[in-house]
Amino acid sequence: MGKPGHFNEQMLPLFGDDDEAPATSVPQGRLPSYIKDHRARLRARFMSGGADAMPDYELLELILFRSIPRKDVKPLARALLDQFGDFNRVISASPERLSKMSGIGDAVICDLKVIQSAAQRMSRARIMQRQVISSWDALLDYCHTTMAHRETEQFRVLFLDRKNVLIADEEQAEGTVDHVPVYPREVAKRALELNASAIILVHNHPSGDPTPSQSDIAMTRKIEMALEALSITLHDHLIIGASAELSFRSDGLL
Repeated sequence: MGKPGHFNEQMLPLFGDDDEAPATSVPQGRLPSYIKDHRARLRARFMSGGADAMPDYELLELILFRSIPRKDVKPLARALLDQFGDFNRVISASPERLSKMSGIGDAVICDLKVIQSAAQRMSRARIMQRQVISSWDALLDYCHTTMAHRETEQFRVLFLDRKNVLIADEEQAEGTVDHVPVYPREVAKRALELNASAIILVHNHPSGDPTPSQSDIAMTRKIEMALEALSITLHDHLIIGASAELSFRSDGLL
């Protein structure tokens, strides 16, 4: 036991606030050599070969190194994958679900959400203020990045100008696992406010199956009719599933 007011680094915990209390402690900043060597090898492999050279659990480890600097994070990376399925689903998991896992605290959740937000922002930058038809693959990538692994339904509207350039991307509503409320008049009103000439509807199916329901088809038709009265074109309605999407236009539903 140190004297009052005396700093004793042996008193520092092995883990941060996000980790379970250790049985023993070591000086702050010191890692067993096998953990340091492992981290150095992973970083070197990533820098030389990129993410393609690494399985999902090792990519997660690289993220967790920053969140949990003084602990072997391989077991936690594997536990996250066992729980959520793959890297994308881990990154997209809600803070509520993540917080229920042992060893996950605010620092880990924050870092995972930063990675998710960065990926979405980069995908969005590839399509904003660009001609949609010539950037269709980038548009689909953005929709999948943003919506494919959500646990509840989300409804978005992409607003286009007369040259089919994307001028706005807005979330209109968010709902439950199998329903999202959409109001055709609100969609049409917002299109007028933005002086849009056309729109694309996008929503996700948390079940993973992009097959449209009868309510999806009926809602799309109501929005199309509301837009027709204003001479605004409904280009498409995309339903985003876990690994595929459905286009109303391509499937003859528009």
